[in-house]
Amino acid sequence: MRKPIFIVLSILLVFIGCNDSDKVEEEISNVPMNLKIERFDRLFAESGEAGLPKLRKMFPYLFPAPDSVWVAKMKDSLQIELFQQVGNTFNSFGDEEEALTDLFRHIKYYFPEQKTPKIITVTNDVDYDNRIIFADTLLFIGLDNYLGSQHKYYGGFQRYVAKILDRKFMVSDVASAFAKKVVPRPRDRTYLARMIYFGKELYLKDKLMPYTKDQIKIGYSEDEMDWAMANEEPIWRNFVENEYLYSTETRLNQRFLDPAPFSKFGLELDNESPGRLGRYIGWQIVRSFMENNEINLKQLLTMPEEEIFKKSNYKPRS
Repeated sequence: MRKPIFIVLSILLVFIGCNDSDKVEEEISNVPMNLKIERFDRLFAESGEAGLPKLRKMFPYLFPAPDSVWVAKMKDSLQIELFQQVGNTFNSFGDEEEALTDLFRHIKYYFPEQKTPKIITVTNDVDYDNRIIFADTLLFIGLDNYLGSQHKYYGGFQRYVAKILDRKFMVSDVASAFAKKVVPRPRDRTYLARMIYFGKELYLKDKLMPYTKDQIKIGYSEDEMDWAMANEEPIWRNFVENEYLYSTETRLNQRFLDPAPFSKFGLELDNESPGRLGRYIGWQIVRSFMENNEINLKQLLTMPEEEIFKKSNYKPRS
């Protein structure tokens, strides 16, 4: 009789969990949100020299240089083409506005003390390292970094960089920028602590972007996500057998945590693997911890990484 009872209880727990999640999402949908988005990229492209004084008054923090610099930019042929390319791709910003509004509604629910920023879209000469800048009450989005992975502007970039320069990753990048504001840096230098730090960031995205696919949250293609899931057990075994977990060797960052074309196990399969698999494993550890412990989101973010690991009862899927 035990097995049928166990199955019934398992189904009941899943049902209760789904109901709780639905209730939370219903509460979040009622959070008031008046998100302000300014298309500075478009205003600047269309203003002309005569419109500069008005723009300077509207966006004083964007005009540290004299007007002559901005007039030259308006007349530069490469800049004109850039504005055209961005304008063509983002002729409509409705889908992004809806997704960003939903993101900040979730943020306001879980972090009511956080001020909702004013969002300003800009171009930044395809500086993909700074495609999102979250500065207190202002959030800048460099739209020229989201023109699509095959765009000619990205032809000289390595493919692992170009593949994420797509508008489908924009809101996830904004969520990452927010995570850096609320997830404390690791308390120690071990590889395990660093894995779980990134795992906290990705779990935060689970809560802030509940309807977004996992591969978008971590910046993978569908094939890369499938590879990580299919190989979770041997990845974890490799980390354990090589005694990486408590190592403070910084080269492990480059091999398994930093953006890269693939992860570096030193095996023939390396070229088949996606980069940043340490982040993926950290994510699964944090998910396991939250499934096995009664704790709220804010408590998770400040909890020591070692404690999370010990209480996670993590077992990789095989």
